[in-house]
Amino acid sequence: MVGADATVDAMVDLQIIGGGKMGAALLGGLLRQGREPQGILVIETVAARREELTQTYDVKVSAEIQPSTGSIIATKPDAVVGVAAQAVEAGTNRLLSVAAGVTLASIEEATGGAVPVIRAMPNTPALVGKGAAAICGNQASASADLQWAEEILGAVGTVVRTDEQLLDAVTGLSGSGPAYVFLVAEAMIDAGVMTGLSRPIATELAVQTLLGAATLLADGKPPAELRADVTSPGGTTAAGLRELESHGLRAAFAAAIEAASRRSQELGRN
Repeated sequence: MVGADATVDAMVDLQIIGGGKMGAALLGGLLRQGREPQGILVIETVAARREELTQTYDVKVSAEIQPSTGSIIATKPDAVVGVAAQAVEAGTNRLLSVAAGVTLASIEEATGGAVPVIRAMPNTPALVGKGAAAICGNQASASADLQWAEEILGAVGTVVRTDEQLLDAVTGLSGSGPAYVFLVAEAMIDAGVMTGLSRPIATELAVQTLLGAATLLADGKPPAELRADVTSPGGTTAAGLRELESHGLRAAFAAAIEAASRRSQELGRN
């Protein structure tokens, strides 16, 4: 087993800077897809976390940024710019940042525009291989660089390409979106309890209903058609939907996504 605080003698193929939840999710997804652990180095500043990553994934782990063919920056947003500069100074050939709100321009300013930089907005279902991410690259990024980023993020879900100016909207929709779904699940469970179900039964039914509905959506049929399929004229579903519409469900979701997008813009400016 590879030890924590490993000494790296040569340039590694892939360096993951930040061993938190997103960094570990990407690491796990890549290993499940067959990526050789010998070609991956994880950079983590917390000693206990370094040991945990070593025990769990059997990869090289270090506290110091090393030379690499490519580096993923999976730190907190306020550390990204400094980490990017360190990575390029150490000899990284290209960067993939998965931090919310940190612009390509700010990373380029810190790195001198010397390397391809890809910015991504993933979400937490990447932890279970069901993530949704959007990516964009700077002027130095070639098609091969974007493909490299797609292969990494594709290990934990779906990836789309977009313009950077749309990443704030992506953040509001899919980046923050899982929390909206979790809130819906909470509301459904609480309503089930209010109508007489036990909490364990209400939870099991609500979770499976959301999972089943998402699976149907993934088959590609438009949401409006799926909704119509389950809504009989004058039936129970029609009555429930009427209440949701009367309480402004669509407007509430629109306001939430717009608010999250604005906050992403603010974080980028700061």
